[in-house]
Amino acid sequence: MKKYIKIIAILAVISMAFVVLGGALVTKTGSADGCGRSWPLCEGELVQLSDVTPEKLIEFAHRATTMIGSIFVVVLAIMSSIYIKRRETKLLASISVLFLIIQALMGAAAVMWGQNPYIMALHFGISMISFASVLLLALLVFEFDYKFDAKELVIGKKMKRNLYFLSFYTYFVIYSGALVRHEGAGLALPVWPFGNGGFISLETIQQLVQFGHRSLALILFVWICSTAYFAYKHYWNYRVIKYSMISLVVLLLMQITSGILTVATGLSLTFSLIHSLVITLIFGVLSYIMLLNSRSKSVEKMLDNKEMKRVG
Repeated sequence: MKKYIKIIAILAVISMAFVVLGGALVTKTGSADGCGRSWPLCEGELVQLSDVTPEKLIEFAHRATTMIGSIFVVVLAIMSSIYIKRRETKLLASISVLFLIIQALMGAAAVMWGQNPYIMALHFGISMISFASVLLLALLVFEFDYKFDAKELVIGKKMKRNLYFLSFYTYFVIYSGALVRHEGAGLALPVWPFGNGGFISLETIQQLVQFGHRSLALILFVWICSTAYFAYKHYWNYRVIKYSMISLVVLLLMQITSGILTVATGLSLTFSLIHSLVITLIFGVLSYIMLLNSRSKSVEKMLDNKEMKRVG
């Protein structure tokens, strides 16, 4: 049975990655109204070959991918809850299905009642949580922990707090990046933070959104690099931390590079989609680190337990 669960897990992760990218593609190409105000069908019916436009095809393909991905996610949630006896399984299964439903309802609401950029940016954030929960379920299915030393991981209290705050902050940066896309602010500031020999003056909401996102992203870069350095100094003996941090830094550099190239190429669709994919993977890695964080006993607790045993 586990063989079939693994196949479903792979299909669920891949399909949800396509859902995330499909949502970004819809926004980038202005295809959100490709099917009019009708949902889940296109203008109340399936796409007719005699009336196909690129926007309609992209929007309908995104909806079809979401439907297929939803089937895989629900099946994975049910099967993993029954056969994968891990502490986090049922919680992750519930989260994956719940946020999948929320994501679909927000998309439907946007189609039928209009699209607010701030709500649609949150829609991308919801899809991040949905993807991350499916990815974590897949890692549990493949018993990823047993391949490394995750079960022996011990994280100090300060590091645990830092990792939690870093993950929440990253989610906020993701929201700000999605807002850039939905506000049409991708080229609001071709250069940053200087322009014409001095600091840039922010005159429009698009410039403010873009400047805010880049400033938040700079803080995130410094934060992740400093966290990786601290992990190198104190936790490098744990392979799971070593590989997670290396992956995080490499993905972060790819994210920055794709962001720069997106602006430099005038919002190239290829680099824009790469930008969306990489941040999805970054959040996936951070979600796994948070999972490890929640399992780990802090050094302080272990010392307290040892002291109690000694006294006893």
